[in-house]
Amino acid sequence: MDEKKIPLMGFQKKYLRGLAHDLKPVVLVGQNGVTEQVLRELDEALSRRELVKIKFLSVKDREEKALHLREIEKKSGGEAAGVIGHTAILYRKQREPEKRKIRLPEREEKGA
Repeated sequence: MDEKKIPLMGFQKKYLRGLAHDLKPVVLVGQNGVTEQVLRELDEALSRRELVKIKFLSVKDREEKALHLREIEKKSGGEAAGVIGHTAILYRKQREPEKRKIRLPEREEKGA
């Protein structure tokens, strides 16, 4: 049941960023950083949606934001598809194949 996690390829991240364009941030990381509550909310959101936006409210430094995002990726099992300003896009494949909503492209479309 446990599939080996394969890193997203560039064209897959681009595809996910396109899907996330109209999404609103559902998880907010405030001045307390990546708390257990943030991780719980994120886990629930990823289980329901597979693709979520995370907004960093208090973190303005790019390096600090990157550290928080790496921690989130590690603890959530998700992978960042991109960061725009103070908002990150996180993807985690649904563990149950029949509940998956997002089908990642297998290879880059030519001429797109």
